[in-house]
Amino acid sequence: MFDVAVIGAGVIGGMTARALSKYDLSICILEKENDVAMGATKANSAIVHAGFDAKENSLKAKLNVAGSKMMENVCKELGVRYKNNGSLVIGFNDEDKAVLEELLVRGNANGVEGLKVLDKDGVKAVEPGLSDTVTCALYAPTGAIVCPYDLAVSAIGNAMDNGAELMCNFGVTSIEKCENGYVLSNGESTVEARFVINCAGIYSDDIAKLVGDDSFEVNARRGEYILLDKECGNLVSHTIFRTPSKMGKGILVSPTVDGNLLLGPTSEDIEEKENKNVTEDGFAQIISKARENIPYVPIGKSITSFCGLRAVGSTGDFIINSPAPAFINAAGIESPGLSASPAIALYIIDLLKEQGLTLTEKEDYEPTRRSMHHFRDASIEEKNEMIKKNASYGKIVCRCECVTEGEILDALRTNPKARDLDGVKRRTRSQMGRCQGGFCTPYITELIAKELDIPFEGVTKFGGSSVINVEKTKGGR
Repeated sequence: MFDVAVIGAGVIGGMTARALSKYDLSICILEKENDVAMGATKANSAIVHAGFDAKENSLKAKLNVAGSKMMENVCKELGVRYKNNGSLVIGFNDEDKAVLEELLVRGNANGVEGLKVLDKDGVKAVEPGLSDTVTCALYAPTGAIVCPYDLAVSAIGNAMDNGAELMCNFGVTSIEKCENGYVLSNGESTVEARFVINCAGIYSDDIAKLVGDDSFEVNARRGEYILLDKECGNLVSHTIFRTPSKMGKGILVSPTVDGNLLLGPTSEDIEEKENKNVTEDGFAQIISKARENIPYVPIGKSITSFCGLRAVGSTGDFIINSPAPAFINAAGIESPGLSASPAIALYIIDLLKEQGLTLTEKEDYEPTRRSMHHFRDASIEEKNEMIKKNASYGKIVCRCECVTEGEILDALRTNPKARDLDGVKRRTRSQMGRCQGGFCTPYITELIAKELDIPFEGVTKFGGSSVINVEKTKGGR
């Protein structure tokens, strides 16, 4: 029997498992997909919000501000890229300015530092590429950007390095109370745990119902994005938001930590929890709104598009509670969930203490982890030394992102180990450049097949039935 079972291997489950791995506990992470970071964590705006948007005294406000202050150090420990680029919420008229003034008051009440409302000249001084129709903006210097799936992969890897166990392809379908805790089943096998934490994203209401909690619902909100090439990454330096509405913060324009430019998301509430299709209407909306923010947005430099689903809870706030003994919900964690994730983990630990979990710190806990981009970030001299020791680092596989064979092998051998093409992509950025894997995918497939000792045709894009090579067309390879 495990001490704690965490359901869901997104950024919330990952940060929670990592925080728990500091203690002398047996921990398992249960994930229904073939890899970690497969839900909202892999497809969102990648923003570390300053904390001015959430209502005063809400969990969103408290945990956003606390998590934002923690994030830089957490990323440093985990070797994750973090950039404090600041954010601007732009307005176009007096009505927008009134909303910005309200956000300023709210942000100050939430404890956000350095907020101020800029006039047109002030906005142009800090972000000259913005449209001349922009008349004002709320400036938040503590806003930042991060790679969300890098954060989740690294947090879970760090937890595993400290003893946690990851079980993928384990979709929890039943939870039964037993004498010392719970029995969790996926229909084929079971896991027993004294305490259970529900971090199941858009399915967290379904998991809660398995222990009799039907006090809330979680719906999916679709958000489509367009990603532009790295040559567009300097079009703006700050994250540019529109004045928010009840459906969110509107179409943003933001650099990424990897140097691209991100546009989006749209916002559409849907009943289906698996509808991640991109649409012509969504693209039109993104392009139109983005060009209101910045007159010249080179859409022709788009290299990919994608859609993410946000978990919108029915309460209007994060749902972090204990509806049953030794069972914790972390549900409805929509924006600013990524920003709040380090603080959410500590909040959950406090709830576990109240539930009677004994926490004894490990003497050998290791909070740090080598960056997944250690080779790329190394100096020429350091790279040469690595290549001398391991020749695979000297062979470029992905030319667009300059990813080496050694880095791909690292992804396949380092916790949590990649087991499919998308898993390698998230860890190394191979297949993420201009050609989107057009040149490197066959060779990466060969590396995966060899490492996993499976047929070439058995390699999948993201697990399950997502095979990309059906059969050989020639006698050799």
